[in-house]
Amino acid sequence: MTEKKESVKKKARKKVVVKTGKRKEAVARATIRDGTGRVELNGAHLNAVTFHVVKDMILEPLDFIDLKKYDIEINVRGGGVMGQAQAARTAVAKALVEFSGDPSLRERMMRYDRSLLVDDPRRVEPKKFKGPKARARFTKSYR
Repeated sequence: MTEKKESVKKKARKKVVVKTGKRKEAVARATIRDGTGRVELNGAHLNAVTFHVVKDMILEPLDFIDLKKYDIEINVRGGGVMGQAQAARTAVAKALVEFSGDPSLRERMMRYDRSLLVDDPRRVEPKKFKGPKARARFTKSYR
């Protein structure tokens, strides 16, 4: 009887992939599963995003696949609007490559734009003492 329950649980499980992407202070987490082509950003449908540049940036990795097969949920925190969009783009691309298991998809994305699959490691340099910014120094005037 317990064997039957275990086999039912194994059959009921569906493949789900969760990947993260980072850009500046923004961190995005993309979850992909089989579905009907629904894309959500922070719990709202992607059509709720009014800035078309951001929407196009997030949807860029989806040009490589058939969107109707997948449901994608993206959660983004921190940073600004463009940093969040770039982090979400990276997270979605990484999740698509792992979910599909297709090495040619990864190769096509890398040829198109390496930043689709590789996080940008650059961060803001911290401000130092004796200066107004990270590298600038206060000037001295003798007049």
